[in-house]
Amino acid sequence: AIVERAATDREVTRVEQLVAAFDLGPRQLQRLFDEHVGVRPKWVIQRYRLHEAAERIAVSPDHDWADLALELGYADQAHFVRDFRRFVGKTPAAYGRSFPR
Repeated sequence: AIVERAATDREVTRVEQLVAAFDLGPRQLQRLFDEHVGVRPKWVIQRYRLHEAAERIAVSPDHDWADLALELGYADQAHFVRDFRRFVGKTPAAYGRSFPR
């Protein structure tokens, strides 16, 4: 249920939101993820949000990257671009250019 929430609720961008939603302590949540998922909750949330970013860019490649970064829970555009490049292998702009308009 916790991983499903991270996957389906686009508003979940921080571990603290899952902690509050499921009335768990941060360490408790980490232990559950380590035991049942094998990775940290932050990693799972980040992957779902980056996947969402990739889908949005594929549909409409013209985005304000700073706004998209904020919508996905990033504090700044640079951090978002760095994580996106690590996840996809291209910057968001380069990824967007790879789709026909």
